[in-house]
Amino acid sequence: MFKKILIANRGEIAVRIIRTCHELGIEAVAVYSTADRTSLHVQLADEAICIGPAKSKDSYLNMKNILQAAISTGCDAIHPGFGFLSENATFSRLVEACGLTFIGPSGDVIDLLGNKSAARSVMREMDVPVVPGSQGKIENEEQALAWARQIGFPVLIKASAGGGGRGMRRAYDEEGFLDAYLTAKEEAKVCFGDDDMYIEKLVLHPKHIEFQILADRQGNVIHLGERDCSIQRRNQKMIEEAPCAKMSEALREEMGAAAVRAAKACHYTNAGTVEFVLDENNNYYFIEMNTRIQVEHPVTEMITGVDIVKEQIRIAAGQPLSYTQDEIVIRGHAIECRINAENPQKGFQASPGTIKQLHLPGGLGVRIDTALYQGYQVVPHYDSMVAKVIVHGNTRLEAIRRMRRVLEELMIDGIDTNLELQYVILHHSDFVRGHFNTSFIEDNLEELIGNGRTV
Repeated sequence: MFKKILIANRGEIAVRIIRTCHELGIEAVAVYSTADRTSLHVQLADEAICIGPAKSKDSYLNMKNILQAAISTGCDAIHPGFGFLSENATFSRLVEACGLTFIGPSGDVIDLLGNKSAARSVMREMDVPVVPGSQGKIENEEQALAWARQIGFPVLIKASAGGGGRGMRRAYDEEGFLDAYLTAKEEAKVCFGDDDMYIEKLVLHPKHIEFQILADRQGNVIHLGERDCSIQRRNQKMIEEAPCAKMSEALREEMGAAAVRAAKACHYTNAGTVEFVLDENNNYYFIEMNTRIQVEHPVTEMITGVDIVKEQIRIAAGQPLSYTQDEIVIRGHAIECRINAENPQKGFQASPGTIKQLHLPGGLGVRIDTALYQGYQVVPHYDSMVAKVIVHGNTRLEAIRRMRRVLEELMIDGIDTNLELQYVILHHSDFVRGHFNTSFIEDNLEELIGNGRTV
């Protein structure tokens, strides 16, 4: 087992990883930008190294400084968390080249699955259903339009190297196709330095279902069930839950088996997520595989009792999985709300500021992952998520009621948040009945914001 791990991240995920390291008797080294000097992850770590100024490109994306910090502090391994360098194949290779262990898959696997069109080809070979779409690299606008016509409108234009909803546009007809294609291509170039695109059929009104998988170096692969991540705005998830309220046991087994085949097909190791869209007729299609831990991993931990970060570390250290598939049992229901520093009433404008007062609720089945504390300065340089509120109940309705109670108690004073919007969603009749898809917020936003109330 490792003796010392550097966490190449910040915020609540860095805190989450540090806590697991300490439970395993492993020293944790934090890195931080000048803007994060007083952050909680810096205070909880055994050592902390400043790696640059506030801008991500100069700090949390600065591979050289991160590697120097790891080597100078005598680390055995680096955990990338999510975002930043977590899915960067070059970083994975550099970590290994420096004699350290990257807690994640190999650079080759990240490259393969990071290229969405290449990943689709692998899935076809393993009989994993994929959304009908283009094959190979799209060379120009004329070829893109030809593929769109062949697939049939509406279509989804996506960056091969994309993620997080960036480099992605919908086109419902030929008239709007070219503008959407060029806009997505330009955004992909800016965000990923790669403007290769592919086109797939737009599955209207789907659910976004993802399966958590774990794979060790001995060839064992298991899944931990599914998460329903359909409550999202502009392809950014807002509420996640597990299991999916509309998933039958037979469909869960079928999709879980497909997720395991997908992982085995690319010789995957460590934690990963196989993502699908599920249409209204229960047809499912592979869309991508994320080669890192997900923001929403706590809901899976709540219903299975599996510490996913602990398993990540064990796998990276060469140890076999702690569980077989038969030992994974789903108990009850879990829901996660992402609390963002933003104002939905003002077009979701970011809201940095100082936390004047903070109250974090507790009670049976309640977990809050956050790096906030009273007096903490929420800075404008990074992602707006400041907390994840997770609850567990014996049933989905119990979990919904528990989450409502927790949001009523939660107090974050000093910044604007989307807390009230989350609270309203939890009372919406379609959400309570499980009758929602990825268009839920888009279709109901005016009503949801208009019904905002003081919590």
